[in-house]
Amino acid sequence: MIDGTWEPAPAARWEDAFLSGNGRHGAMVYGDPADDRVVVNHHTLVRPNGSEDVRPPELAGRLGRLQDALLTGDTTASEEFGAGRPLVWVQPFHPAFRTCVRRGRGLHEAVAGYRREVDFTTGEVTASYEAWRSRVFVSRADDVIVQYVTDLGLSADILLDHALPGAPAQLAVGRSTVLTPNGANLALRVGYPGSGLAYTGVTAARIDGGTVTVAGEGIRIEGARSLTLTTRVRRGLGHPGLGDLWAALPQEDYATLLARHQPLHRAAFGRTSLTLRDAVQDRELSGSELLRSPKSPALLERLFAAGRYHLLSSSGQLPPRLTGLWTGDWETAWSGAFTTNANLNLQISSAATAALPEVTEAHAALVHGQLADWQNNARAIFGARGIVAPSHTDGESGHTRHFQRAYPLHLWTAGADWLLQPLLEHAEVTTGTAGPRLTDALVEAALFYEDFLSREDPDGNIAVVPSYSPENRPANASWGTVNATMDIAAARHALTTAACASPGHPSADLWRSLAARLPDYLVNEDGALAEWAWPGLEETYDHRHLSHLYPVWPLDEINPYDTPELAAAAHRALELRGSENDSAHGHLHHALIAARLRDPARVSAALDAVLGGDFFHDSLMSAHYPSRNVYNADAAHTLPSAVIESLVQSAPGRLVLLPALPAEYPAGELRGVRTRFGARLDLSWSPAGATAVLHPTRDARIDVRTGEKFALTETCAANPRVPLDLAAGVDRVLTLGPR
Repeated sequence: MIDGTWEPAPAARWEDAFLSGNGRHGAMVYGDPADDRVVVNHHTLVRPNGSEDVRPPELAGRLGRLQDALLTGDTTASEEFGAGRPLVWVQPFHPAFRTCVRRGRGLHEAVAGYRREVDFTTGEVTASYEAWRSRVFVSRADDVIVQYVTDLGLSADILLDHALPGAPAQLAVGRSTVLTPNGANLALRVGYPGSGLAYTGVTAARIDGGTVTVAGEGIRIEGARSLTLTTRVRRGLGHPGLGDLWAALPQEDYATLLARHQPLHRAAFGRTSLTLRDAVQDRELSGSELLRSPKSPALLERLFAAGRYHLLSSSGQLPPRLTGLWTGDWETAWSGAFTTNANLNLQISSAATAALPEVTEAHAALVHGQLADWQNNARAIFGARGIVAPSHTDGESGHTRHFQRAYPLHLWTAGADWLLQPLLEHAEVTTGTAGPRLTDALVEAALFYEDFLSREDPDGNIAVVPSYSPENRPANASWGTVNATMDIAAARHALTTAACASPGHPSADLWRSLAARLPDYLVNEDGALAEWAWPGLEETYDHRHLSHLYPVWPLDEINPYDTPELAAAAHRALELRGSENDSAHGHLHHALIAARLRDPARVSAALDAVLGGDFFHDSLMSAHYPSRNVYNADAAHTLPSAVIESLVQSAPGRLVLLPALPAEYPAGELRGVRTRFGARLDLSWSPAGATAVLHPTRDARIDVRTGEKFALTETCAANPRVPLDLAAGVDRVLTLGPR
């Protein structure tokens, strides 16, 4: 299966449950005929923990002393800036409850005739065994979770069960059940300890034939031909009117609801696809079988499709969390937050190129919804106008709250630039210009640097101080220091981008001047791009983050075409970088940078580490560490981006075809990729050559480059110094042959 996956047994663990979602509600489907459980999730479900009202401390008055100390050689001065404050995690993400349809006869292993399947093209999860069949999807049209169960003489107990792993004992739980002419309405209200906030789940249970009675904390159905459950979750203060919530649930049958949902989901998922020639023989294997064959092209093909499916399904009201939109446990690692110094950025990195504007819109909602909090961070901590993004957020507050000696993320100033970059890429892909709302945010980022960049080094260059390279430190200094390469790159990019987007702004010339006075990047004694451009600071190479290669990816400031010497130094830095604790995001971050630097062997090695490291559950959702340790969406959502970057790269004036094609995938087809100069692209390749078809939506002039294995056959574009002109609405075919 290219556009789905299947298993021959029900999920024994919530991590293996198949997933569906509409960017608000999420469903985790076990597919067990004996206890047909669906774990219900919602993006708004975060547990109050006292952090919701935390504001950034007033540290700006101490900033000057810290800057003086760092510039004069005190390598531990930053440890006192913000010291004494407890580490406060954001409100943790948690599941709502599970709907249970319990029949009591067990099926706990693979048996003949059983099949559990998810169709990526529709978002529908199905399971079947003998006469029993269960179908589940999360509606994009009606914002509900819909489950439909059929069997001959169906009898079962139905319950909304809040008692999921890790649920606090002090939860205030209330239930309501009302019989209706064709079934029953159920409600579950769960109040958080010590808070006026609660969430309410409402379910309409409708049966065809048979009887319904109230039984225990739920209902009992007897002799029904089918059962339909329609579920919605709401979180807020007070006690909502259950009658209104039940009345708002759609009343149509399953087929009608599915028909209303399918076109919305299908159109989004189907925009981009990957097909690998040598995948055919393994395509019909189950997901768990494929995962045992990490070298199979069919595995990469399926994970590419699954990654796009899960990314789309978890993006709507908000972008994906560390766990996407799903968890079956209240004790989510790192609070199930949005972690913005790598994880969120990597997960959504394919949104523009893989034609998922829904993901970018969800990310934009997060960013623009928190700009006021980001302004508070800039003022309180740095005494500056503009914006500073936090390293973690729960989706509600955007205030900085992570104060810790070993990870002084309150010193990190590059976050706003990185979080605005996906919005810039979307603008480049679509219209070619930043709209008013994005331009305003870019100006805010530049205003911060206008105020913050007030210190100089001995050579008269601007010094970025304090500075922090997530989540690393120099071998001979403390965490907070001077001139982290990522901070330099972000400052330069933010200033120049804002000046370009808002040329009439009174500070536009000043921003360009500040950008020009930022220090050059440093190449160290190993010939590598240094992580800190400050004399005397020594490298720490074995680390999962690659923050200092931010100018390579995603910025494209350092590349093999315009800055070959710096690209060589960046490549040397990549060679020397270790994988530390083998976090999945580290491997795929490595792959993205290797692709930009045209190194297919390193792309292959990074993909091999993920595909062969037991990172994926049977659900094809991933884990943070090898051996499926810690449920986490980084690998699942980032893998499509790494694949695309190895095959196609673009910038507003450049197209690079097959820059880092892994040798394991010698032939295939990538369709529907969007470029940053406004053209859709279809690419096919084999050892004999390649063909790229460009479908421009606007006029553009581009340079065309290729990887080392192929060369353009068109004489008009054989010399990259001769630009290729594209006209809106006029397709252009490029052919490549082996070098």
